[in-house]
Amino acid sequence: MVEQEHIASVFDRDLEAIQAMIMKMGGLVEQSIDQSITALVNRDSELALAVRSADKTIDALEEQVSTEAARVIALRAPQASDLRTVLSVFRIAANLERIGDYSKNIARRTGVVLEHDRIDGSSEALRRMARSVEMMLKDVLDAYIQRDPDLALDVRARDHDVDQMYDALFRNYLTHMMEDPRNITVCMHVHFMAKNVERMGDHVTSIAEQVVYLVTGEVPDEERSKMSSVSPDAPTA
Repeated sequence: MVEQEHIASVFDRDLEAIQAMIMKMGGLVEQSIDQSITALVNRDSELALAVRSADKTIDALEEQVSTEAARVIALRAPQASDLRTVLSVFRIAANLERIGDYSKNIARRTGVVLEHDRIDGSSEALRRMARSVEMMLKDVLDAYIQRDPDLALDVRARDHDVDQMYDALFRNYLTHMMEDPRNITVCMHVHFMAKNVERMGDHVTSIAEQVVYLVTGEVPDEERSKMSSVSPDAPTA
């Protein structure tokens, strides 16, 4: 019995360390989203470069989380809900890493966008959309730590609003392109940025679904409908 309690205690410590890395990674991803959009709105090329550089830290953390989670599985052989907890770490870290990649992609396009005049209202609308995703990410990480499936389901439902914002932005960019062909290049780049933010929302939603599965052992029943239907998936690079 004493040995079993010791093993459980070691497992708990290992898991706490991994979850601390997940939360650190989540904080860096939140910062990356905010700074990538701030660089665009403020036309700050240096900040955009900093976002691209900081993505290396996010990637390194994802690799560290995966390595530690694999080590725990190999050494502790967790069962049932404990195994579900460790497996969720892999998926959450992978989704966070992808969100960081989308922020990096936005920062990469910023340099090109800054070579053109502003498109009225586009940066501010994109900032509102990104802030919605930021809040979703903050809440889903809270749901993960608190093991709160209701909060996770609320985050999942809010992706509908992000999709609607993306559709509105896409139509706005089309209008600008039709009114003046000189806007085509910049509108296409900003559209790809908006698509990156929309995809961030999808990855946050995947984390929310993982939280529900972690707590309940079941994937949410109803299939999440995608409201965005005005364009195909855009390239991310």
